[in-house]
Amino acid sequence: MVVVERVVIGEAVELDVRTARLPSRSLALALDVLLMAVLLVAVLLVMSAVGAEVDPALAAAVSLTTTVGVFVGYPLLWETLTRGRSPGKYAMGLRVVRVDGGPIVFRHALARALAGFIVDFGLLSLFTGLIGIVVSASSSRGQRVGDLLAGTVVVRERLPGGAFTGLPPVDPRLAAWATGWELSRLPDDLALAARQFLVRAPQIAGSVRYALADRLAADVAARVAPPPPAGVPAEAYLAAVLGERHRREVRRLGARSAWGGSPGAPPSVAPAPAAPFPAPFPAAPRPERPGAPTHSVPAPEPERAPSTGGFAPPG
Repeated sequence: MVVVERVVIGEAVELDVRTARLPSRSLALALDVLLMAVLLVAVLLVMSAVGAEVDPALAAAVSLTTTVGVFVGYPLLWETLTRGRSPGKYAMGLRVVRVDGGPIVFRHALARALAGFIVDFGLLSLFTGLIGIVVSASSSRGQRVGDLLAGTVVVRERLPGGAFTGLPPVDPRLAAWATGWELSRLPDDLALAARQFLVRAPQIAGSVRYALADRLAADVAARVAPPPPAGVPAEAYLAAVLGERHRREVRRLGARSAWGGSPGAPPSVAPAPAAPFPAPFPAAPRPERPGAPTHSVPAPEPERAPSTGGFAPPG
């Protein structure tokens, strides 16, 4: 059974991903174990040839250390350097990601490698892999003990494409202007809050909806430069900001190589010079609910910066 889940990555981009299940993970693991066994035999043969006169106790200790090093170091190095892809996972089109969809780092890979050797497939499971198989089969996301400890999940990798699911379209008058925005100071939690608001906005009562939109837009505008053009409605501004973040993330992911990105690949899209904005947005009436009377956008408070149409960015 294919399980499709939605995760939100660090750029507040929602991706539909297919969680990797036991058969594909087992094949990936089998390939990795085969490569680890070949590597271990090669290392032991080299050590045996070099240290033929070494004390047997020392040789046994070195062999044990080498075995642990290979079976822990192999997944640790591959998953750290390639952001979650060992050769076996690469062959099966899988990748390890955080539960929020973001890329893993050293600590995630270390927790998975140690738990794999001690619990899932190694010592506690008597090298049968029984614990890892049972836990993975029992988990709704196919997570083994190492995934649960590290906060990770293995997914079938797919680059995001198509529409920005669930969000209103970006106003074409803002699309060119948005390419020059500096978005690096916008925290992920605020972007995610804005995204969740836009998805749920049609179900929120009118007065509450516009108050929330104004507040979120003001918070976002305080961290995005340059300021939005005059007359931009709050929801249109939020959609433009998230749409531009989505565009840059899609381009950044598309620029990565299949092995996690080349060292020279740019981490993000460099902001282009802001395009001139053709005309201010007219202040549009806001309906409280379908069929209800409309009212105009209220003017900003005197002590705040000039209105940009529904919200006042910080001065």
